[in-house]
Parts: sequence; structure tokens; C-alpha cells
Amino acid sequence: MIGVGAGYAPAYQGAEDYRVMPLPVIDIAWGPFFANLRNGIGVNAIDTDHVTIGASVAVMPGYRSKDAPQGIGKLTFGAGARGFMNLKAAGFVATIGATKGFAGNTKGLVADLSLSRPVFVSSRFMLIPSIGTTWADGKHNDRYFGVNAAQAVASGLPQFRAGSGFKDASATLTVQYRLTDRISLGATGGVTTLLGNVQDSPIVAHKTQPLGFLSLSYRFGH
Repeated sequence: MIGVGAGYAPAYQGAEDYRVMPLPVIDIAWGPFFANLRNGIGVNAIDTDHVTIGASVAVMPGYRSKDAPQGIGKLTFGAGARGFMNLKAAGFVATIGATKGFAGNTKGLVADLSLSRPVFVSSRFMLIPSIGTTWADGKHNDRYFGVNAAQAVASGLPQFRAGSGFKDASATLTVQYRLTDRISLGATGGVTTLLGNVQDSPIVAHKTQPLGFLSLSYRFGH
């Protein structure tokens, strides 16, 4: 499945400003190999009706210097090695995963846990409510939310170290409607709130923030 979309989200977690960004819709599977926005590009080592275990290379978001407070600078987008497991039972889908950065970004470790429940309203209309949380090590949180000595001098903000811990929780609702057997419309709306020490960072303007995503996609294959 490929398509086009647009997202509305904070310029970075906790940012004062929001951005509208064009985003691709990619969900490709070819045997054990896959490419999608959540898990990146990788391979499923185990893939059954109830359990999927895979490994991949995934993108780790950063932020532009003009989106951060003056003097903080940019955080480059990075890449990380990811491992994940999906469990399906009684209509629910639970996902647990972890991504360790190896290029750009913070080079830290971020772990995630989510639970969703697809609901088929009709043969064409589906709702997917989901909740999730993420944990990050001190290397990630300090680089993403922290203010070091040089940044403090340049920005006038106090120095700050967040340390490791749960960094956010989120709730979303996705609506998918099939216009034809191959063309679908999608919309996602939700809210994310920061947790723990990261919410006290001097670069955090809003602890709780909305987000949204619209998409139009085309499904290939059977």
C-alpha cells in the first residue's frame, strides 16, 4: 500500500509551534520483508496469525534549529536498529518494541508499548482506537529535552538533564474508509502528554498536545 498524506503535529515534543508536514503512506510486504512508517525497513523472523517478531532499521525524529528555542540548535534526524513483537488475541493487537540509535539523533534507546483494537463497523469502514507509552534512556532524554552548559549560555535557559524514564503517553483514534477495493481514505486524531522529568524541560512549552494525520492510499496485490 502506498499513498500520500499530511500530518499536523508539534514541531518537536513539547514545542510551542506546530507544523503541517507532507508525509508518505508506505506499507509494503514481500515475503518476510517489509517497509512501513512505524517499524522502518526490515524482516519478520516469525510471522503467524498471533505472533510477529521482527527486526529493522527505523527513523528516529529530530527537530530543526528554527523550531527550537534560540540557542538550542538542531537535533538531526537519525537511524536506529529496532526489534519488535506484535501479539494478536481476542481482537486486540499489542506491540512492544525498542529502537537503539546508531546514526544522527541522540544515539539513545527508546522503548515503546501500545495496545489497539480494530473495530469493523462495516465491510468498508473501520475504527482503530489505540493507547501507548514510550520509555527512553538518559542519553536520549538528555539530548532531546536537555539543555547543556553551552546551550544555556546561548539561549539564556537554565541547564537541564532529564535522565531515563517514561517520557510520554498517547491515545489515538484512526478511521479508515475504503472508497473502492483498492483506494482508501484514512484519518487519525489523538493527543500525547509528556511524563516524568522531561515535562519539566525548559524547552517544553506544552506538556499535552494534539496531533492529526490524513491520508489517501492505494493497495496493490491481492
